[in-house]
Amino acid sequence: MKYLIAGLGNIGKEYDNTRHNIGFVICDALANDEDTKFTLKRHALITKIKFKGRIFVLIKPTTLMNLSGKAIKYWLTKEKIPIENLLVIADDIALPTGILRMRKKGSDGGHNGLINIIEHLNTNEFARLRIGIGNNFNKGFQADYVLSEWTDEEANIINPKIDVACKIVKSFGTIGIDRTMNSYNKRK
Repeated sequence: MKYLIAGLGNIGKEYDNTRHNIGFVICDALANDEDTKFTLKRHALITKIKFKGRIFVLIKPTTLMNLSGKAIKYWLTKEKIPIENLLVIADDIALPTGILRMRKKGSDGGHNGLINIIEHLNTNEFARLRIGIGNNFNKGFQADYVLSEWTDEEANIINPKIDVACKIVKSFGTIGIDRTMNSYNKRK
């Protein structure tokens, strides 16, 4: 059984520690746990890990955040992975910093990466793990906020959640989305 885990973010050193790149951070943590490295392939940095008989294809799209759908559609097709085995990991300004929410489907919530994925897949019915980054910005400064680095206080909240997010990804692939949502969405 194969799963596509798509961590959203932007390629480039200037984006490494930004709020918008939390999807990349989770994919990096999963790869580091298995001591594997990403390689540059078509539309994405990619690696594969195995866990409890499942194969997790981890991608970090190189198309930039707002064009993530192209990479995800390509790798779903290339790896012959059904859409129900897709999990997108993205930041969410509607959630307080550090809150993790798993969903089976949903709207784009104004997230340009999710908008593009929904357009490319012609559906909003795919799993997503939303990582709360808060919304501590003035009107008109959303882009500056999501593309800026974590404060020390935020990093202290987010860093322990990275391990939890990795457990959620593995749970999604082993016990399914419903049981994963029941187990993790209730946690503070």
